[in-house]
Amino acid sequence: MLTDTPAADPMPPRPAPPQTPRPAVADPGTVAARAAAPPMLVVNDFSLSYGAHPALKGVTLEVPAHSVTAIIGPSGCGKSTLLRAFNRMNDLIPGVRTEGEIRVADLDVRTADVVDLRRRVGMVFQRPNPFPKSIYENVVFGLRMLGLKDRAELEARAEASLRHAALWDEVRDRLGRSALQLSGGQQQRLCIARCLAVEPEVILMDEPASALDPTATARIEELVLDLKTSYTIVVVTHNMQQAARISDRTAFLLNGELIEYDETGRLFTSPGEKLTEDYITGRFG
Repeated sequence: MLTDTPAADPMPPRPAPPQTPRPAVADPGTVAARAAAPPMLVVNDFSLSYGAHPALKGVTLEVPAHSVTAIIGPSGCGKSTLLRAFNRMNDLIPGVRTEGEIRVADLDVRTADVVDLRRRVGMVFQRPNPFPKSIYENVVFGLRMLGLKDRAELEARAEASLRHAALWDEVRDRLGRSALQLSGGQQQRLCIARCLAVEPEVILMDEPASALDPTATARIEELVLDLKTSYTIVVVTHNMQQAARISDRTAFLLNGELIEYDETGRLFTSPGEKLTEDYITGRFG
């Protein structure tokens, strides 16, 4: 029995080139609502020097509430310095001098009580840094430091924070075990839960996924997108595809100066500055 077979194609079609993830386009209504609301973070002509070395030079920008803002730029451009300025972590470095204004809502960062400031502005670092304590004690550590002693309240806040950090289902049966037994991605989500427990208004993240594998990185990115409904998030990242995936607005820094700050979709597809275009297309950095 004979069957027809199609003739071989003398020239198979070329495979489609790999696609670079494009920034998501924000809903116009959401963009308009953010534009109308007062900004959560305000930086006005802010400069910072380490001794005689200027690290930030006259930076001015506003960060909307309930949004994700990415800060990008080459190593040494001032990204992490700007991030740490929002909760005065730079104060721990000898010889730091600042000029200009930074506000968190109605709070003047430069004159605020630093304990209150760091309760309102939490920080998640590049590498997971759980304390050598149990999972539970890690989450409630900040609450204990703030004087909360009621056990029922501590337990409720711990569960709520772990749920919000998408970790509760994975650790609910081992809260008394050492946090150091968790995987790297779980440890980073635990650090986020520890930050959430004190109910901050702003969460700063300094390359939160750079030390994680792709699967754990995806979980952190999903978590960031979930958290922005309740918090204002600022993320430093070297990964421009990550910035495109998770941020609403992006700031590009170079040599301590803010070169461009715009909606992420516009900055990545039609930047207004040649330096921005050169950086995001890989001509330097």
